[in-house]
Amino acid sequence: MTWVEVVGFVTGAACVWLAARQHVANFPVGIANTVVFAVLFWQAGIGANAALQVVYLVLGALGWYWWVRGGPDRSTLPVRRTPRLVWPVAALAVVLGTVALARVLDATGASVQPLWDGGTTALSLVAQVMLGRKWVGSWAVWIVTDVLLVGLYLSLGLYLTAALYVLLIALCVQGWRSWARDLRADPDDEVPAPAVATPGAPA
Repeated sequence: MTWVEVVGFVTGAACVWLAARQHVANFPVGIANTVVFAVLFWQAGIGANAALQVVYLVLGALGWYWWVRGGPDRSTLPVRRTPRLVWPVAALAVVLGTVALARVLDATGASVQPLWDGGTTALSLVAQVMLGRKWVGSWAVWIVTDVLLVGLYLSLGLYLTAALYVLLIALCVQGWRSWARDLRADPDDEVPAPAVATPGAPA
């Protein structure tokens, strides 16, 4: 266990806890987490998961904007049902992404687990985009992803990180229930998020 893994544990748990509560601060905390995990995963020999953190950083900034200004008339983005078309598109993206990433990782030797690494990377990208759009179904994708990641990290001896992802699964279930409850309470199937601070403004 290293200090990098400990910091990754704390920031990762905080990020998901904040997201479950629809708090926009999950994005800056998540961005900090991506930097820490990029270092950790590169040292552990899972190149796709390390490179994924760079993409997470970009998607985190985009999701931050969507949550604050992505609603009607640039208002706060509400929780929404996942559009039906999203599911087949997401599934296709995961399959194609897994195959492509696994081939690249295997050919370059950038990962000790190319198929596992590529598959969890593809799933994570889809889940992050869905979370950024505030679709309730994003939590289901995150749960599947995190279950697979627990196995991956255990196989690499990253026991604290594996424990973090067990905790994240529980937080994802909590987030899913919370968002679904808010959605059911709204007659239009869209629920404005609690008031949050805009980037750079005090909470």
